[in-house]
Amino acid sequence: MQDWEQMPFFLAVARKGSLRSAAEEIGATHATVRRHVEALEATYGVQLFRRTRRGLTLTAAGETLLPEAEEAELLLSRARNGLQGLDREASGTIRISVDPMTGHFLLAPVFAEFCRIYPKVDLQVSLTYDIEAISQLDTDIAIRHAAEITDDVVARKLQPLPIGIFASAQYIETDFAKAGKKGEGLAFVGYGPFPELLDWVARSPFPQARLRHEIADPEMHLHMVRAGAGMSFLPTWCARKFPELRRVPGSDLDETRKTWVVFHEDLRRIRRVRIFIDFIAQSLLALGRATS
Repeated sequence: MQDWEQMPFFLAVARKGSLRSAAEEIGATHATVRRHVEALEATYGVQLFRRTRRGLTLTAAGETLLPEAEEAELLLSRARNGLQGLDREASGTIRISVDPMTGHFLLAPVFAEFCRIYPKVDLQVSLTYDIEAISQLDTDIAIRHAAEITDDVVARKLQPLPIGIFASAQYIETDFAKAGKKGEGLAFVGYGPFPELLDWVARSPFPQARLRHEIADPEMHLHMVRAGAGMSFLPTWCARKFPELRRVPGSDLDETRKTWVVFHEDLRRIRRVRIFIDFIAQSLLALGRATS
C-alpha cells in the first residue's frame, strides 16, 4: 500500500508541528514532506492538518489517524528487530542508553574491548540521565541503577551498587577535626532540596551539615568532592577509581540499589544483543573482583 510510504512524513509533521521541522527530523526536504502529506490526504480524501499561528495542527481526521499510524510504526519497528534477530552473524548496530558517569568511568573501556573482539558490531551510545523508553524501542539496551525494575521489559541484574558518603582525604583530615558531633561545620555537595537527598542527609551521621550548592550532574559532584568542596553520596566504585577519595568515618553504605541491563522482549533473539549483554555482565563482575 502506497500510504505506508507516506506515514513517516505524516508522523513527523504531527510530532514537530511544521513542515520545516519535520523535514529536519527525518532528513528530507521541505517540499518532499509537503508532497507526501498531500499525497496521503489525497489517498484518504480528507484534510489531515490545518494551519494556525502556532504551526500545523491535526484536524479531527488527523487525530483519528495518529494513534493508528503510531501503532503501525511500532509494529514495523518490532518486525524489523525480529527479522534482524534471525541473523547468525554478530553484526549490526546496538543502541545503548547509560548515564554519563557510568559511561565515562566504568563502561568506556568495556565498550572498546567489546568492539575490538566484535569488529562487525557498532555501538550507538546515548549518555543521558533520562530513562529512554525500552517499550517504545527508543533504545535497544539501557543500563539503569535502581532497587527494582518495574517496567514491562526484560531486566537482568548485573551487580550491586552500594552508595556511601565520600570526601577527599584532605577534607576529612582538615575539616572533620573542627566539626560538631552532628556535622556542624561540614558541607554536602548536593542537588538542591530534593526529598530523597534531604532524607539521606537526615539519616546520616551528619544531619546538621550544610547542604551546599545545586548541581544536577553527579559527575560534577564527584569532581567537586575530589577537589575538597565537601562530602557527597557516591557509588563505592568511585573510591576505587580515584584513590584521593575516602569513605567518611562512621558512615554506612546504602545497598538498596543494583545495576541492571534492561531490553525489550523482542530483542531476545538478536545474537549481537545477547552477546553484548553477557559481555557487559562478565566485564563488570571481573572489574568488581579486580578492585575489591
